[in-house]
Amino acid sequence: MATILFYQKPGCGTNARQIRALEAAGHQVIAKNLLMECWTAQRLLGFFGTTPVASWFNPAAPRIKSGEVRPAEIDAANAIALMLDDPLLIRRPLIDVDGARCAGFDREPVPTLLGCDRGDLQGCSRQETMPRCAES
Repeated sequence: MATILFYQKPGCGTNARQIRALEAAGHQVIAKNLLMECWTAQRLLGFFGTTPVASWFNPAAPRIKSGEVRPAEIDAANAIALMLDDPLLIRRPLIDVDGARCAGFDREPVPTLLGCDRGDLQGCSRQETMPRCAES
């Protein structure tokens, strides 16, 4: 059993499903509000590792869906600056297990923690016909 720091957007149905999957696999999940954390550039960068900058962003964020923010056109420094200003842009969940960190539910250490295929737990569970999730 691992203790997992799970930075989420409260009220997000997808994050709730992800937490349940981790708990069903026998782990203790400490859920934290990603939007209320005091992030620094260095701390946030620790979750992204060597992944491409565009993958750091939450594709469901309103500013990305509207085209205002175009992740493919942004360098690392500007990406972090945008995310520090608007945490909704951060791909979630952010996961920390004994210093092993990732952004998103499809990257290590998550598959190892789950131990088997649990289906698609990364994509937004909200159907397009449903009302939008609260932004804060």
